[in-house]
Amino acid sequence: MNTQQRSDGERRTGTQGMIDKLLDERQEMLVLFCQVAGLEPYSRTESLEKLLQTFCQVLVDYTAFGHFEVFGHISDGSERRSRVIKVAEEIYPGFVEATEAAVDFNDKYDLSDHELELDKLSNDLSSLGEELAIRVELEDRLVATMLAR
Repeated sequence: MNTQQRSDGERRTGTQGMIDKLLDERQEMLVLFCQVAGLEPYSRTESLEKLLQTFCQVLVDYTAFGHFEVFGHISDGSERRSRVIKVAEEIYPGFVEATEAAVDFNDKYDLSDHELELDKLSNDLSSLGEELAIRVELEDRLVATMLAR
């Protein structure tokens, strides 16, 4: 096997690993999202606070991985396929909006520095869910392009 073939194979393995990690983190985040949403009507309990704290941490991890690792991989020149770069450029604005929605939700509901206020949690989860649905669609489009041969 020549050096170019080996290098292409290593890149594909790296891309697959990155995609697997993104999808695993997304799955974990969605499961927690559903668990939090399933507790409505919300009342201040220790279990809700713990679940919300865990959800916020996973949400931030998932959001950061997609934003910095996946798009970082593309923007730093590691991705050379023009069709992947084109799709990434097309979806990036929507991806940024979803990232901002996740950060805003975390800032409001991460309990590390303030009291939990539940009066808008249902509406905020609904809005976040809409943004996450858009992000998932955009991610799936990018992932499909990245996996295409």
